[in-house]
Amino acid sequence: MTKQPKLEHSEFAGEFEDDGVTVLVDIYRPADTNGDWTLEVISQTEVVTSWEETFATDKDAWEEFLATAERDGIKSFLEEDDGQSVH
Repeated sequence: MTKQPKLEHSEFAGEFEDDGVTVLVDIYRPADTNGDWTLEVISQTEVVTSWEETFATDKDAWEEFLATAERDGIKSFLEEDDGQSVH
């Protein structure tokens, strides 16, 4: 049995609601490190959108999420190809 690494979650992580749609924004990195932050968005139907690149700060990740939601619309996170979408 492999041990899952402990994660540190950003203060920016949490539920985000817009246009009647709620998603979970997860911004995290390995605990006790100064590593880069990972950004994922999970819809209510469990469609996971992951970014391939990581971010130097959690604020950079948050701003990327906001820019994507503004540009593509919050409903873009509901689109399901194979259950996971990558940015």
